[in-house]
Amino acid sequence: MQTWSLVSLCVLLGVVVRWGVSLNSYSGAGRPPMFGDYEAQRHWQEVTYNLPVQEWYLNTTDNNLNYWGLDYPPLTAYHSLICAYIAKIINPEWVELHKSRGYESPAHKLFMRATVLVADLLIYIPAVVLYCLYLTDGSAKKKVSTLFCFLLYPGLILIDYGHFQYNGVSLGFALWGVLALGLGWDSLGSMAFCLALNYKQMELYHALPFFCYLLGKCVKLGLMGRGFFLLVRIASTVLVTFALCWLPFLSDPSRALQVVRRIFPVARGLFEDKVANTWCSLNILIKIRSILSSDSQIYLSTACTLLAVLPSSVRLLTKPTFWQFKLALANSSLAFFLFSYQVHEKSILLAALPVCLLLNDLPLVAIYFLQVSTFSMVPLLLKDGLLVPYVVTSLAFLFFGVFLLSALEHCSEEELRLGAYHKLLFCLPKLDMACIVRWKFYISVAVMAGLSFASVALVPPPHLPDLFPVLVSTTAFLHFFGTFLYFNVVQFSGPPSRKSQKKKN
Repeated sequence: MQTWSLVSLCVLLGVVVRWGVSLNSYSGAGRPPMFGDYEAQRHWQEVTYNLPVQEWYLNTTDNNLNYWGLDYPPLTAYHSLICAYIAKIINPEWVELHKSRGYESPAHKLFMRATVLVADLLIYIPAVVLYCLYLTDGSAKKKVSTLFCFLLYPGLILIDYGHFQYNGVSLGFALWGVLALGLGWDSLGSMAFCLALNYKQMELYHALPFFCYLLGKCVKLGLMGRGFFLLVRIASTVLVTFALCWLPFLSDPSRALQVVRRIFPVARGLFEDKVANTWCSLNILIKIRSILSSDSQIYLSTACTLLAVLPSSVRLLTKPTFWQFKLALANSSLAFFLFSYQVHEKSILLAALPVCLLLNDLPLVAIYFLQVSTFSMVPLLLKDGLLVPYVVTSLAFLFFGVFLLSALEHCSEEELRLGAYHKLLFCLPKLDMACIVRWKFYISVAVMAGLSFASVALVPPPHLPDLFPVLVSTTAFLHFFGTFLYFNVVQFSGPPSRKSQKKKN
């Protein structure tokens, strides 16, 4: 009973932090003619409510796709439609065709913020609670501490409740999939992940680990016996879930193809803005977009992504354990973020979710990565006027993460799983890897604080207007790439020892 009281308190505090951030500005506030993501979500409600489903993804006189046209899968459109019905009841002006374009008011802002919170309370937060209580090791206190830190992750809060998006829905469905697989409910896990994929196509970042884990499990059970029936059950679940999500578009193949074209545009380029991935960082030295054609850029990024994700996926396929699955999720999402085509800075949230799953296992590394992931979005957050919530939520997460999870105390070489590094660096003198990691953490926090301050307080030279955004993205990229290598090394090491688990508890 006491545990559930603490859980309720954690959820309440998580909701309070979310609502506190929601009181701040949002993307594109008062900036016509395109405004920002807030207007995009409102416009989708307008489109889905007023137009027949056949026209949602088509360019027509009533649906100008150049003005925030729908570019997410059908489940996002259905969610927009549900929100639109509620908006119509409260105030029809919010979703009036054409006339509602760019609509802004305190009442509408309250409504839009509330839709994000309701979605989180229904999908994301319950999944976080159940995962932390049933799929993490340790005492009740340790589980509640992990839950609190999970809910306080500032990156997701700042983007969904500040910038304005519904990432908690797709990430929540993905987390329900992880939870179901962890409990042995493979068909339900497959269905949950299909819902995530049909809400946001970027969930492809997590698709290979789900596929390899389930296929590896089927092979392990025997494809001539129980494994075959499990494979059929999973395949049937996936096909039925996709068919139901795409049902309104399946009667006409050209209509379904148009949805696919909208979901996977290639005209936007290799990357947007100053994203902390390989191509944007490399662009400082080599102007890839000028040297290579669009097709060559797609081929190059696809090849690099597949090569980066291949070792982790093969390892999971041959050893389909839940520990390997969590690490493969982190490795796959980081590989896609670092090397794939058309990456946004907000896509780092897809890598942050699996790292949150490791808060209980590798607290220092997880906290370190999650701090960097939030820092990588500083230019976007400053553009949206979210400096104060960024500073407050980042400091709160850092303090509670280090204090509640005892991150700096549980950072021996064994607990950080650094033994493999000695084998890789056999030609060098024996180093105290745990000490190096701790100092790297301290220095990284100082660098992030310094660059955050500089981005706000200093004016860049006239001939280098993007100096601070570039420094932020490059610094974050180096951290992400190092973490990607670390998680791959850990995945190819043995499973966590019981001794190290007991130390943490």
